[in-house]
Amino acid sequence: MFERYFKLSESGTSVKTELLAGLTTFLSMAYILFVNPSVLGATGMDKNAVFVATGLIAAIATIFMGVVAKYPFAIAPGLGINAFFAYSVVIGMGVKWQTALAGVFVAGVIFWLLTVFKIRETIINAIPADLKAAIAGGIGLFIAMIGLVDGGLIAANKSTIIGWGNWSDPKVLLTIAGVLITFALYARKVPGAIFIGMVTTSIIGLVTGLIPLPSSIVSGVPSLAPTFGQAIFGLKDVFTWQMIPVILTFLLVAFFDTAGSLIGIARSGGFLVNNELPRAGKALMADAIGMLGGSLLGTSPTTAYVESSTGIAIGGRTGLTSFFTGIFLLLSLFFSPLLVVVTSNVTAPALIIVGILMASNLSAIDWNDFPVAAASFLTILGMPLSYSISDGIALGFIVYPLLMLVTGRGKKVHPIMYALGLIFIIFVYILQTNG
Repeated sequence: MFERYFKLSESGTSVKTELLAGLTTFLSMAYILFVNPSVLGATGMDKNAVFVATGLIAAIATIFMGVVAKYPFAIAPGLGINAFFAYSVVIGMGVKWQTALAGVFVAGVIFWLLTVFKIRETIINAIPADLKAAIAGGIGLFIAMIGLVDGGLIAANKSTIIGWGNWSDPKVLLTIAGVLITFALYARKVPGAIFIGMVTTSIIGLVTGLIPLPSSIVSGVPSLAPTFGQAIFGLKDVFTWQMIPVILTFLLVAFFDTAGSLIGIARSGGFLVNNELPRAGKALMADAIGMLGGSLLGTSPTTAYVESSTGIAIGGRTGLTSFFTGIFLLLSLFFSPLLVVVTSNVTAPALIIVGILMASNLSAIDWNDFPVAAASFLTILGMPLSYSISDGIALGFIVYPLLMLVTGRGKKVHPIMYALGLIFIIFVYILQTNG
């Protein structure tokens, strides 16, 4: 059955190879099952429900990717956009998490419509590649900063605004140990390095008494009730001027994350044909389903995972890899008691290393072109300093068309960029007037 549907022999693979590839991809991305509840839990959302929502929508979208698009690409809630959801929208702007989920739902509907009518490519292409790279790199710095703060490595300082945390604190030392272990594993190119690093750090914490023992390891799947459908109830408060830039940012970041990840994975795996991805529409639809379905279940937007490249590296060539990854994601739902073990000191190393990986996008920016460099720099720096992804994007998208105009290159700027610039000017004005 698998052979005929996925054409395994034709692709030079087998059920055994695809199974191993699916397991490898799962292990490489499994950290999100514990990191996402930690990040979204900061908003007051039920961590157990978020855990289930994360695993369930990741399984649904990834299996769709495998069975329909027939690619070995995994999909799950993305790091970076979940930080924007939690720290920028809910905590920073004071928006209720139910309303924020409604914002994701609205963005998901638009996302789905743009995918169906094949408009996504037009919008993506309107934004300069340099700014796309700046957004990805800036999100990397923002994620790393969250990890450094949550892990206690850096803290507020009255004299210098920011400084080192209390490194004599045993829990901070646990974070440092986790960072060094995870770095070493990743440097050695160990499959599932981030996940293994989290497990190792958790074990050290348990042995030293810094982390409490879980009541059990396996249990029934927790209830989704605390988050399920809350996006619909939040719709009554979502159509405001304050939420327009939020919805736009959900859309933009999801655009860039998915497009960049898919292209990167496809290129490294040799799936591109004449620099295009066959069945691209079906692959993009898997992500659209993930974003829309995730909002209804109770989680932030999804994206294609670059960790899929680990499964591809050991031979995964067809959608059967993603099918197996999805099955492992479903099985993981029975391990919710381990959430108590995965503290912020355990997840911090994962956030830091993902931040490093995302920062690699900065090399794609043309730093010799000042309008491009200035807009990119403000985007990158604005995110961690304002503790807001949307604020960083706003700065870059306002400055870029302005500098292109004053240097006589206004005609090279796509009209969509001017529209986005105006929207973000309104966004900044609203933020400032609302204190």
